[in-house]
Amino acid sequence: MIYIVEDDASIRELEQYALQTNSYTAKGFADGASFWAAVYEAVPDLVILDVMLPDEDGYQILGKLRENAATRNVPVIMVTAKTSEIDVVKGLDKGADDYLCKPFGIMEFISRVKAVLRRAQSSAVSTPSALRFGTIALDDLTRTVTVDGEPVELTFKEYALLHFFLEHPEEVLARERIMKAVWDTDDLLESRTIDMHVRTLRQKLGDAGEAIRTVRKVGYKLSARGTENSDET
Repeated sequence: MIYIVEDDASIRELEQYALQTNSYTAKGFADGASFWAAVYEAVPDLVILDVMLPDEDGYQILGKLRENAATRNVPVIMVTAKTSEIDVVKGLDKGADDYLCKPFGIMEFISRVKAVLRRAQSSAVSTPSALRFGTIALDDLTRTVTVDGEPVELTFKEYALLHFFLEHPEEVLARERIMKAVWDTDDLLESRTIDMHVRTLRQKLGDAGEAIRTVRKVGYKLSARGTENSDET
């Protein structure tokens, strides 16, 4: 089941029709209140979420979804007229799995839906629930991170970035690979987004963050050892 939260009736009906003609079951909601009423009855497999809504905005809804144990892993595609980079980064940082800007083509819309559902199913099958590296511990079941047993509060994308590093210890990870795995894009024009998130992630992890090493002109590496061509700035 796919839930569509969109206050523009024509767009909502178009999205619902496109999904149904591609063999998906979909329900549409004009505001957050009606959406939450449905979520309490049945958790969806995917949420198509507009930002500008009449009651609470899409970012608030996304935040609540990620805070709730029953819905924190439900994939979310933000669909909005907001197109600035800061809006996209804000949505992704709060836990959106993809971001689609209006106006968009129906074929692109369906392609994004299929890709997000495919990644969600793959992650559920193949990802271990707990990962450790040195004093860093990550638990997917409770969605928590600790260092030396002390909790560390991370944004959704910081969590995803750390998760990716922990899955590939002692392995040099190219920027292209990180962008694809964490942000699902090959656009290296946004690579400064990686640097910003790595910087804040290191700070939040304290001394343990020193294990995230910069490999000059390549990317990053989670390592307990020094890297010959690293730049630790």
